[in-house]
Amino acid sequence: MTDTPTVPDTEHPGMIGLLPDKLRGLALLARFDRPIGWWLLFWPCAWGVALAGGAFERWQLLAWLLLGSIAMRGAGCVYNDIVDRDLDAQVARTRARPIPSGLVSVRAAWVWLAALSLVGLVVLLQLRPTAAAVAVVSLALVAAYPFMKRVTWWPQAWLGLVFSWGALVGWVEVTGGFALAAALLYAGSVAWVIGYDTIYALQDREDDALVGVRSSALRMGRHVRLGVALFYVMALALWAGALWQIRADPLAPVALVPAAWHLLWQAATLRPQEDGNALHRFRSNRFIGLLVMLACVVVGT
Repeated sequence: MTDTPTVPDTEHPGMIGLLPDKLRGLALLARFDRPIGWWLLFWPCAWGVALAGGAFERWQLLAWLLLGSIAMRGAGCVYNDIVDRDLDAQVARTRARPIPSGLVSVRAAWVWLAALSLVGLVVLLQLRPTAAAVAVVSLALVAAYPFMKRVTWWPQAWLGLVFSWGALVGWVEVTGGFALAAALLYAGSVAWVIGYDTIYALQDREDDALVGVRSSALRMGRHVRLGVALFYVMALALWAGALWQIRADPLAPVALVPAAWHLLWQAATLRPQEDGNALHRFRSNRFIGLLVMLACVVVGT
């Protein structure tokens, strides 16, 4: 094995480093070294299941959705890197990715994408037809996402539509239909994603500006902390509305207090100029997912 470069925000370089070069390249391409991504994709799925009342009775569904999140997040990253390979080569944080660095060929990446998609198909077959149909609709959003940074200042909003879709899938799988609670839960998740992905985008602001890539972090400029805070407040308000739809009790929104406190900490302590500050706050959103999940379990059970 030879030394293979990794991007700066890798979480498990030691484990990935034990793999042979080719397998290491595929693992890096699917972001297996950065599990934060699949947790952020999984949590809205879990919220939909829990708020619909299926947190305990449908625990096997949660396991399938976690597997699907891992596979489809990996597939999405592979597709994104295939589309963005030329842009990635121009950005300091991403030029070490497997395709622009030459570790994985574009042809091998397409094969790997197909393999991960097959795992996603297995998970899809575990769902009732209505929920499976809802899940399939999201593929159009996924396919368009890599191009959004070229046409809008708000690709984070599009990512929110994609990463939050599991809330609808989980709800429909448990209940068999839609409801206002599910719509509010989904909308709140979209606002949450815009907030945390804006924080993530802060790492690339200078390079993005040079190569012409757009982002909400650039659009907000010096008001980024206020912007993130406003999206987090929006998320909390919409989540509170979703909980209220299930249990019209003044105590129901109180279940969100731990999540609200954590989101307030993120926005208040965000320091874009400090190395590692934005990345640390971005990663902490895995705990927000857990806290909101607990709120959905308390109210939905």
